[in-house]
Amino acid sequence: MGQAEVITPMYSSKDYKSTVKPIWCPGCGHFGVESSLFRALAHLNLPPEQVGIVSGIGCSSRIPAYTQCYGFHGVHGRALAAATGLKLARPELTVVVTSGDGDAFSIGGNHFIHACRRNVDMTLLVMDNEVYGMTKGQPSPTTPGDWDSKIAPGGTGVNPFAPMAVALAAGANFIARGFAGDPNGVAKILVEAIQHPGLSFVQVLSPCITYRPEEKFWKKTVHPNPVAPTRDPAEAGHRLLSDDGFTTGVFFIGDRPIYTAAVGVGEGSLDEIEEHLAI
Repeated sequence: MGQAEVITPMYSSKDYKSTVKPIWCPGCGHFGVESSLFRALAHLNLPPEQVGIVSGIGCSSRIPAYTQCYGFHGVHGRALAAATGLKLARPELTVVVTSGDGDAFSIGGNHFIHACRRNVDMTLLVMDNEVYGMTKGQPSPTTPGDWDSKIAPGGTGVNPFAPMAVALAAGANFIARGFAGDPNGVAKILVEAIQHPGLSFVQVLSPCITYRPEEKFWKKTVHPNPVAPTRDPAEAGHRLLSDDGFTTGVFFIGDRPIYTAAVGVGEGSLDEIEEHLAI
């Protein structure tokens, strides 16, 4: 019996890194998330020029500058809109959106809901630190209502947003949560998310030790999902609504058909089109 063929990976994590050095605070969880993303791309042997990374505004949204892949750093909250257009126009590309809890769930909340509903084949990676870090520590949509801060003494008194439950209700085809302190675990989830058709949503708990130093203890709070992911939305909904917010792993794997759009050259000359549209 002959020896099994050893397949040598074509790419390593460093092949996706640019020469721009991250300017995140020392100890920021986003370093681990960036490492996880590059590990996942390398595991999938994706050529950097076949990957598009799209972001909005925020600490997490700096990632396009730190990669050799094609990147687009958009405006606040609009990353999913830009990424949708990119994927529909260039379906052969692997499209990943890197966002944060403010960018994705506040000003980008409507895009978040409808991206899940539309189910275009791309991956939304949200680095959730439950605070607006880049603008000096304001409460974000996922901040607990009793978190005391200078801008909201005593807390906002508002229940935090439940992104995974909302993603399920809106129609996301893959839903998972990871922890930045476990880069191998996040990389594994991202590999599954990128490979799964449709809108894959991965929430990563990414501590902001500058404005939320208590989040350093998340590493003692997170725990793996004790059950296998489900394909039943009702079962997934029960799990998500009863979850403590610190369970990591894949929760839901759906089978909804993906949304595609035919992109081609329109028929007729410009003069003919103008004549047809004339009032």
